[in-house]
Amino acid sequence: MNPSLAAEQPSAIGLSRALVTLLAFCCGAIVANIYYAQPIVGLIAPDLGLSNEHASLIVSLTQLGYALGLLLLVPLADLLENRRLMIATAVLACISLLLAGTSGSGQGQLFLGYALLIGFSSVAVQMLIPLAAHLAPEQQRGRVVGNIMGGLLLGILLARPLSSLVADHFGWRTVFIGAAGVMLAIIVLLALTLPRRVPEHKASYAALMMSLIALLRRYPVLRQRSLYQALMFAAFSLYWTAVPLALAGQYGLSQSQIALFALVGAVGAVAAPLAGRLADAGHARAGSLAALLLAPVALLIGLTSPGFSVIGLALTGVLLDFAVQMNMVIGQREVYALDPASRGRLNAVYMTSIFLGGALGSAVASALFAQFGWHGVALVGAGLPGVALIVFLIQARRGL
Repeated sequence: MNPSLAAEQPSAIGLSRALVTLLAFCCGAIVANIYYAQPIVGLIAPDLGLSNEHASLIVSLTQLGYALGLLLLVPLADLLENRRLMIATAVLACISLLLAGTSGSGQGQLFLGYALLIGFSSVAVQMLIPLAAHLAPEQQRGRVVGNIMGGLLLGILLARPLSSLVADHFGWRTVFIGAAGVMLAIIVLLALTLPRRVPEHKASYAALMMSLIALLRRYPVLRQRSLYQALMFAAFSLYWTAVPLALAGQYGLSQSQIALFALVGAVGAVAAPLAGRLADAGHARAGSLAALLLAPVALLIGLTSPGFSVIGLALTGVLLDFAVQMNMVIGQREVYALDPASRGRLNAVYMTSIFLGGALGSAVASALFAQFGWHGVALVGAGLPGVALIVFLIQARRGL
């Protein structure tokens, strides 16, 4: 039998519920690496000799590293055997987390380099999702991707309360050392359970990278969906980087209390499976419109006095998470449908744009909050998905 055909065979078999659950867990555990630092930058920065204004660089450099990994590593999923590639990146992530967790006091610049490397090496999750889309039957693809994205998004949302709790009781270094241990377990799980997949695509790495530009030019849907979600994720990252500063500074909440606050945001993860079902049922456009409307409304709540209360800020977090996750899953479903043979590269373009937006939102969060307070965060945050909404409506009017 042709090896490439043998490698593609699992797509006809589909995915068992147990494997979908396992992939969802792995995605959540891997992507959490990018978010552990977000609520505890106030603890990490002074210990490492970084100023308050530069504290958010820890988060933004992690997201920038993730964007670079998406751009440079994820396309290899269309060229190299997937399981081996994912395990290699997971090993690098494990080493990076261990180095970050053993950083000494005053080593701020070195830690920023480790943060960049943690993001760069945590991209196996964006190889797992296209692999799942490849293995799932067409009629179940949205549901499978939505369920796995639910695990991924729970990882994003639970990483913040988990790191806050651990840092409050055991110190921030324990967060990264513990994450390295989790990655070691993930490496074993991937090696034992993940099916092999050898892509049919044959090209040099340079040609593979050039094909990213060709895909971006060829598919308007890819450009549109990348722009919408980049702006949505910029608002998401801006909010979640700034809100711990507001909770600690304005309300005097401890890290454990901030952890409980962040846990509320995990409610928004229910959007992922719902979005997958909406997309499978042909309601992608209506779902995106609802998400793009909800995100700016959620942030504008913070301009009111009740909206700037702890409960109001929590409501903003739940609604914003719901909107961002719904739009992300719908966008992924549409992007994956463009060209099955190029899903790794399509996902690389889509997710790179998203995390570039996220890095931008995180980078300006500390300075924006310091200069203009929560009103500045709410206005800028609402304006970002507001721009996406305007573009979406213009495209819908043109029938695109």
